[in-house]
Amino acid sequence: MSPATASQPVVPQSKRLVVKVGSSLVTNEGRGLDQAAVTEWASQIAALHAQGKQVVLVSSGAIAEGMARLGWARRPHTMHELQAAAAVGQMGLVQAYEVAFARHGLRTAQILLTHEDLSDRKRYLNARSTLYTLLDLGVVPIVNENDTVVTDEIRLGDNDTLGALVTNLIEAETLIILTDQPGLYSADPRKDPSATLITTAQAGDPALEAMAGGAGSGIGTGGMLTKVLAARRAANSGGNTIIASGREPDVLLRLANGERIGTELRALLPVRSARQRWLVNQLRLRGRVMLDDGAVKALTQEHKSLLPIGVIAVEGEFERGDVVACVDQNGVEYGRGLINYSANDARRIMRQPSSKIAEILGSMSDTELIHRDNMVFNRRPSKRES
Repeated sequence: MSPATASQPVVPQSKRLVVKVGSSLVTNEGRGLDQAAVTEWASQIAALHAQGKQVVLVSSGAIAEGMARLGWARRPHTMHELQAAAAVGQMGLVQAYEVAFARHGLRTAQILLTHEDLSDRKRYLNARSTLYTLLDLGVVPIVNENDTVVTDEIRLGDNDTLGALVTNLIEAETLIILTDQPGLYSADPRKDPSATLITTAQAGDPALEAMAGGAGSGIGTGGMLTKVLAARRAANSGGNTIIASGREPDVLLRLANGERIGTELRALLPVRSARQRWLVNQLRLRGRVMLDDGAVKALTQEHKSLLPIGVIAVEGEFERGDVVACVDQNGVEYGRGLINYSANDARRIMRQPSSKIAEILGSMSDTELIHRDNMVFNRRPSKRES
């Protein structure tokens, strides 16, 4: 595993934070909304505000609270039941936060997001502007996935991912993921007594994913792997990530005071631009274009635009302006970008020189299939989505 650069703790130096609180911490392991815990999170965040820090709270718990209110012992599997539980539970969750923060003279705002909100460029920019405005007004945004309308095809899947996307959205310096575990271990401590806590590492190190293991509790949807992948996403905007136990007393205040708690995953990779972050964080792509070896070299080594002649296959159905992946003949993704032609047109002009586009299609809007300015390249080739 690549060593992380030893330096000062990240939270004291951070002006803008995203704090993600898991379902088990908010709902007392699924037994219903834990008012005492919500009060404690509000108290700690209010103290951070007094230090001049801006905080966005990403809180799970709506579905778990809805389950408790509806008397359901197990998390439902059907989409309409999950949506119903979220609708019921979100009422109690937001009300509890509003009351708790009001005791400290702080206003709150509810922000419900879906993947569609973040994949559409205009809605993405609108969400960012709203969050910036709320923070400037001294309001605490409380963010959750909009589970009442989301479907399997467009859901983010877990609030660890949402926390990372919000970190990128507002360019927060640090993402703090609070969970029911002390942090990331070298192996599953429940199965391997020799497992040790990883205190500091580099976000995006492939070895971390192997360590992270499987799923978490039966209440939430995320395990340690989602947290490691979230740290990799947060690093796209230079955001460091801390994975720590929410059971630790005054955990946020102690982190802000420079105490090292849990696992700190540092963002040591070059920071991507805002447009690149939006591109790389597309969770579901509209399609793929398969490239020959020459085109792969042109993209990865020379960072050139993608021309139709280098494409040997087109997969999926997409329109001009959609985000598609660029893969080699083994399916390994090397980059992604905004395509200039629909899937049907791309199939007609693939393997052809740009000079023949107008002849084949009857007109030509662009000489490139994807212009290099509208493309982001993977830092390490992987079959996993960036």
